[in-house]
Amino acid sequence: MSDEAPRVRRVYEPAEPSDGTRVLVDRLWPRGVSKERAAVDVWLKEITPSTELRDWYHQNPEERYDGFTERYRTELADPAHRAAVGQLLDLMDQGTVTLITAVKEIDHSQIPVLVEHLHHLRRGPGKHENPS
Repeated sequence: MSDEAPRVRRVYEPAEPSDGTRVLVDRLWPRGVSKERAAVDVWLKEITPSTELRDWYHQNPEERYDGFTERYRTELADPAHRAAVGQLLDLMDQGTVTLITAVKEIDHSQIPVLVEHLHHLRRGPGKHENPS
């Protein structure tokens, strides 16, 4: 198992051979980007925050980020999200993974929460055979 954390890149940056497996972690396909240019290997829509959570957060992102992170952590524990997280962890076990996103402010998106969750599962008891 590789202990390497996933890399994070915006979809608008050119793909690089060092990216390894490129995993799109946005619910919607990025505007204005062709599938060829995005060079996405896997699109994990199921790992993203729910539409309801995204809509709630985007109404007031400056004041709701802490609440958003807590609610997204809760969503990551539900069965649909757990399956997608397991798939992502399996890809990470096989080699380098780069999370691809279109968000402008990566530090105030779902990405840091997801990376922290992956780190916790890889370090914590039980690993990812049965993430919860």
